[in-house]
Amino acid sequence: MVDADLHNHTTYSDGTCSAEEIVLAAIEKGLKKVGLTDHSYTAFDKSYCMKWGVRARYLSEIEALKTKYADRIEVSAGIEADLFSCGDFSAFEYRIGSVHYLKIGEKFIPVDESPEILSSAANTFFGGDNLKLAELYFEEVGALPKRKADIVGHFDLIAKFNEKAHLFSESDPRYVAAWKKAADRLLKAGKTFEINTGAMHRGYRSVPYPSPAIFAYLKEKGASFVFGSDSHSANTLGFKFEEVKKEYGI
Repeated sequence: MVDADLHNHTTYSDGTCSAEEIVLAAIEKGLKKVGLTDHSYTAFDKSYCMKWGVRARYLSEIEALKTKYADRIEVSAGIEADLFSCGDFSAFEYRIGSVHYLKIGEKFIPVDESPEILSSAANTFFGGDNLKLAELYFEEVGALPKRKADIVGHFDLIAKFNEKAHLFSESDPRYVAAWKKAADRLLKAGKTFEINTGAMHRGYRSVPYPSPAIFAYLKEKGASFVFGSDSHSANTLGFKFEEVKKEYGI
């Protein structure tokens, strides 16, 4: 049984539930551990992230929840640290390193907002070469060790819309070479990889991140894994963890 969900968001960033509501939902679902991992501050996009100056309050509230529910569940204070975010994250118990943007010159292009944004970026900057977006994305993912991340979040987020919008072929040699290069850098750095079911409960993907092909590669190379639902509300905690565990043979 998967008894921990280490990737969840609250109203401190773009979640819809309070930290306590997430903890109570985790208890109700029978989890033994829940991690709260709100988005770190990004100065160029403040629409979704933790506001500047609330970190101490966030950590204090989680510490209080740890004490309040200590006999029922283990609560951890994490952070989802974007590659391009600001600040020192050493005060948190763990850091999920994620890439949510492609940095092209001085512009930040969101990876996970819509397929139209990605296609437009490919047309504007790369002559319509969508695979160039994937190559740039995985270059950035491979740089996550500099963010001192403990866990690699949604490794292949660039493919969020690919099942339905089909922006590129995930069997294309360029795509495979790009993700393998990033995976090898992260494996060498000893990073843990997240099995993330967030795009599944949002209806974008039928499989988690990483995809089965990428997971098989990582597993063969001896990678370690944790589960995260990337929930922004209480009702999706632990989403399909047991099904994915069985399918991936973990």
